[in-house]
Formats: sequence, structure tokens, C-alpha cells
Amino acid sequence: MKKAILYFSIILSGLFLFGQEEAEEVKAAIPVDPNTGLITFQEVVEETGTQKELFNRAGEWLHHFFKQPVYVTQVRDAASGVIKGKHQFELVFYEKDVKKIAGMIKYYFKIECKDGRYRYTLDNFVLTKQSKYSCEKWLNTAHRDYNDQWPIYLEQLRVYAMDNFGASLKAYMVPEVVVEEEEW
Repeated sequence: MKKAILYFSIILSGLFLFGQEEAEEVKAAIPVDPNTGLITFQEVVEETGTQKELFNRAGEWLHHFFKQPVYVTQVRDAASGVIKGKHQFELVFYEKDVKKIAGMIKYYFKIECKDGRYRYTLDNFVLTKQSKYSCEKWLNTAHRDYNDQWPIYLEQLRVYAMDNFGASLKAYMVPEVVVEEEEW
């Protein structure tokens, strides 16, 4: 009986350590700005085109990615090549295979265009429920209110910022190839 309890406790501690390692891997994939301490996804992408061309492509992408881009964007300055806005998306969790909404994540984004490159930034992530909670709290696994859902929330945040927002913008910013037909 003592051996069974010993084996069970070893297995249980192994599962706990595996869960902690998984949480640490998710935490490591979340970029934090050293100056502000905020979760900040930022990338500079080299792309052919002038500032104006890249700005126009980014403006077209807004209509492709957001349902109501006019309400999402706060600044569209063609002269400086800057687009700023705020948006939100749902955060979900599963309880007994039932999908539930954990709240809404609100964030700010900025797209800056220059000749031959553009930069996009997503930051100021806040979970809104009855109150607002800073998402940086999820990075602290030693927090007294730590929840096993936090790594899942962080992964959803990363997937949205990099795989949805970032990948969609990058794909849309590539210039269209114009094929000229040969005249006979």
C-alpha cells in the first residue's frame, strides 16, 4: 500500500511539474516591453513599396480584417504613414467540454509605414469583465490568485496577436503581381 501511494505521489508530482513547464513555455512566448513592463507584440517587416503604397495597403487590410474598420481606427495619418486604433476580441475557456467566455480582451494597435518597411505594434492588453484586469498579471505564476487557465489565456493572446493579426497583415501587405499581357 505504501508503494502504491509512493508511486501515485511521484506520478502526481511529475504531472504538476509538467504543467509548470508548460506554463513557463507559454510565458516565454509572450514578449514584454522592458521599458513599460507591458505585453507588447511588435514586428518590423521589410516589404517593397513606398510609404504611401504601404499605407494604402494597410488601409485596405483594415477593411479586410475588421468588420467595422471606421470604428476601430482612431488615427489614419497618410503624411506620417501611421494608423492607430483599438479593438477587442473574446477570450474563452472550456469547462467540461463546454466553451465559455472568460471576458473581452481590449488592446491598442499601431501600424507605421516607411519606404520599404512597416512596423506593427499591439499593446495595452486588458481583460474586461465586471472590472478591468491587466493581462500582465497572467505572467506571474506565483500570484496568489493564480489560475490554471492563465497559460491558456496567454496562448490565446499570442495566437491572436501573431497568427491572426500579424499573419493577416503580412499576407495583405505583399504587393500584387501584375502580369502584363503580350500584345499581338
